[in-house]
Amino acid sequence: MVKPIYKILADAAYDAAKSEGRFVGTADDLRDGFIHFSAGHQVAETLSKHYAGQEELVLLSVDPDRLGASLKWEESRGGDLFPHLYGPLELDAIVAEVPLALDADNRHILPEGVA
Repeated sequence: MVKPIYKILADAAYDAAKSEGRFVGTADDLRDGFIHFSAGHQVAETLSKHYAGQEELVLLSVDPDRLGASLKWEESRGGDLFPHLYGPLELDAIVAEVPLALDADNRHILPEGVA
């Protein structure tokens, strides 16, 4: 498998996706017309910028090869290329899910290998 891409979701949103059989996006995703993902080196900044101090989050590792042509790498924050999915996230593309805990400084603790 190639390096995974990552989606940060509220536990409730992930639970809803599991009951529906796929994930169609958050309000921000739906507004922008694609599902936002981060590459491994982008996760920490995405968390601090959009999810600072939030509890009950899960980090989904997604195999980009399973997303097909709907996955596009596009310029975004700071000129960096970010993965964007133009269509639903089928749950069989998710290869791991890790609950995100907060440390004593209220920062999310990333799993080993995500940086």
